[in-house]
Amino acid sequence: MSDRHLITSLERLTQVYDVAPAPASLLKELPIINDAYRALIAASPFCVLATSGPDGLDASPRGDGPGFVRVADERTLLLPDRRGNFRLDSLKNILRDPRVGLLFLIPGVGETLRVNGRAMITTNPELLASFAVDDKPLRSVLRITVDTVYFQCARALARSKLWDPGSHVDRKSLPSTGTLTTAARDHKGDATPFDGEAYDAFLAERQKSSLY
Repeated sequence: MSDRHLITSLERLTQVYDVAPAPASLLKELPIINDAYRALIAASPFCVLATSGPDGLDASPRGDGPGFVRVADERTLLLPDRRGNFRLDSLKNILRDPRVGLLFLIPGVGETLRVNGRAMITTNPELLASFAVDDKPLRSVLRITVDTVYFQCARALARSKLWDPGSHVDRKSLPSTGTLTTAARDHKGDATPFDGEAYDAFLAERQKSSLY
C-alpha cells in the first residue's frame, strides 16, 4: 500500500470525510447518566472496558447479570471486578492512567451505550460485600466518574448480524481453548509443560466452579 494514501493530518481527514455530523449524533451525547441511559445500563449483562497505560492499550470483556454495573448517581458507575485470569491488565493501566471507556451491549438490541470517564479502584468493605455472590467477596470495585455518555445507533450490529441465530458460529468449528493456548506457547518457544487436551476436558467444569 502506498504511503500517499495514508491520512496523516486533520485537514486531510476533513477532506475525506466532508460530511457534517448528523444533528442527532450530537444531541445524544450527555455529561450525565439520565433516566433513559440508566435503563440501558440496567438491562446490560455485558460491557467492554477499555484502558490505556504505559505498556499499551487493553480492551477487557466484563459480564454478569443484567445491571451488574451499578449506577450510583448520575455521574458515578460502580463496576465489580469479578474473578478472571488475574493478569490485572486493566487495573494496572488504571493505576497509571485513570481514563476508561465502556461499551455496553444488550442481547437482542441493536443500540449500544458508550461511556467515557475516569476510574478509581476501591476495596471499601461495605461496597465489596454489596456485590458479593454466593457469599464470595470481591477483591475490588471500580468507581467510575462519568465524563460523557452516548448511545450508538444499530448499524454496526445490524451489519454484523450479531444477534441473528442464523449467523452464529459452531464453537467446534474453531480451535479449542487448549489448542489456542498450545499454539501460542509453541509460537513463543516456551518450554512450559501444558496438556491442551486435558485443559479442554476440564474447561467447562473449571469455568463453572470459578465464575465468582
